[in-house]
Amino acid sequence: MALDHPTAASHGFRLAVAKLSIGQFRFIGTAGLSRLAALALALILTDGVSHAETPEEWIALGSRVHGGFGSFIPLGIKIGLDAVNRLHAKPRELTVLYYDSDASPCACFADGVAIATYASIGQRTLTVAPEKAPAGAAAVIVIRLRQGGAGFKYTIPAAALAKLGPMNKNLDARGRYDAVMAADDLFDVELAP
Repeated sequence: MALDHPTAASHGFRLAVAKLSIGQFRFIGTAGLSRLAALALALILTDGVSHAETPEEWIALGSRVHGGFGSFIPLGIKIGLDAVNRLHAKPRELTVLYYDSDASPCACFADGVAIATYASIGQRTLTVAPEKAPAGAAAVIVIRLRQGGAGFKYTIPAAALAKLGPMNKNLDARGRYDAVMAADDLFDVELAP
């Protein structure tokens, strides 16, 4: 595990705290111990994983991975982050099955989902299905834990394209990001058995 990985850093911190002796705790003092306890509690509650990417960081990453930052990228990011939260997943713990459609001009949503979930074709955690999404859907994305079990099925209705298109035409990258993140009706989600 790389040391710059958030989980590795918190794991290393936890090991360091576990190795402290009683004498070392006395040396830290009451104020230091309180700060140490607060930090340890924060790491335990978040499990050391943070989604602290700023909108600018998401835009830069999406642009670098996809070659641009149209409104489909932040929608994929929003779906990916939703799945990460619902499944309580850490980086590289999810698989993504993406169903494209003829209604969508490209599979851009998949790139957004990939960067938010850490899924990739190279890791065999992102698959583009040979079957098409059903009629009326711009895309269907099934996201589940890598070790199996239930997951979530996200459907982007074709009607969402009428909202995403003007965002691309009228807004800059930050405006697209903000508009997509504020919208509540761009996808449907249900349990995927």
